[in-house]
Amino acid sequence: MNINKVVLIGRLTSDPESRTIPSGQNVCSFGLATNRTWTNKQTNQKEVKTEFHNIVLWGKLAEIASQYLNKGSLTYIEGRLQTRSWQDQSGVKKYRTEIVGENIQMGPRRTAVAQQASTEIPVIEEPVKEIKDNKDDQEIRVEDIPF
Repeated sequence: MNINKVVLIGRLTSDPESRTIPSGQNVCSFGLATNRTWTNKQTNQKEVKTEFHNIVLWGKLAEIASQYLNKGSLTYIEGRLQTRSWQDQSGVKKYRTEIVGENIQMGPRRTAVAQQASTEIPVIEEPVKEIKDNKDDQEIRVEDIPF
């Protein structure tokens, strides 16, 4: 059994480039950046490594992506790896490995306020039932807190 499956969650590095090939089918391509974060055991410092991926979408997915995605959009992509080759103008053979998207899910839309806020996905925890104010030990009910 063989499996060629890729799952990525990342942000677009540029606006999608959409075009129609001679057969009439839509194709859309864009770059996607993913980050890997870890703590260096020697320095105890947080480190980040960014990988850049070439994404290609066909048909209806291409139409949807070109309409709704833009640079910086958070996107989930499922697809497969595909390497294509061609010869450049000087006759040198070139290769490019791409992810052909078979399923996408768009992340939350970014508003002007959200763009200024942190890009991290917030962690929502169960609210605390009672909060005590240290200054005068006055009780505050969770229901009174405006969210």
